[in-house]
Amino acid sequence: MQIREYAPADHDALVALIAAFRVELAAFRGHEREPNLAAAADEFQEYLDQEFPIFIAEDDNTGQKVGYLVCRKDGTILWGESLFVSPEFRRRGVAGMLYAAGEDLAQQLGEPTIYNWVHPNNNAIIAFLKTRGYDTLNLIEIRRALPEDKRSTRLRIGDHDYWY
Repeated sequence: MQIREYAPADHDALVALIAAFRVELAAFRGHEREPNLAAAADEFQEYLDQEFPIFIAEDDNTGQKVGYLVCRKDGTILWGESLFVSPEFRRRGVAGMLYAAGEDLAQQLGEPTIYNWVHPNNNAIIAFLKTRGYDTLNLIEIRRALPEDKRSTRLRIGDHDYWY
């Protein structure tokens, strides 16, 4: 497996991966969606326009692009914007290799960590981050319920309860 920075030839493969990622994220909120390549292409263009660092995982044998990590730079702070590995390549260390590339970039920027926004019921990414030492709650994002939200999970953080 090769981990490298995005190259323009990766465009179509990365758009397809972003579309698959968005389908999975929607499922965390109880929404069923089909991959939307046009929306994924727009999202990807926003990453490029904002010069977000993008790392690609490419299979050595087939050249298939199997995952990606998009980071957002805010000064010297690096945020894990999105991390995705195709289901058939999970549990093979690909996410760890992608994340290590992001962590190396954070250290080059003089920071000891990547910051992450995570869906509270995304148990896979929470478990993954914990194995890498990410276990300190930093911020809570709070908003009003949207009409399409299916709020079925109640979380307690400190003295407060929240719907998710």
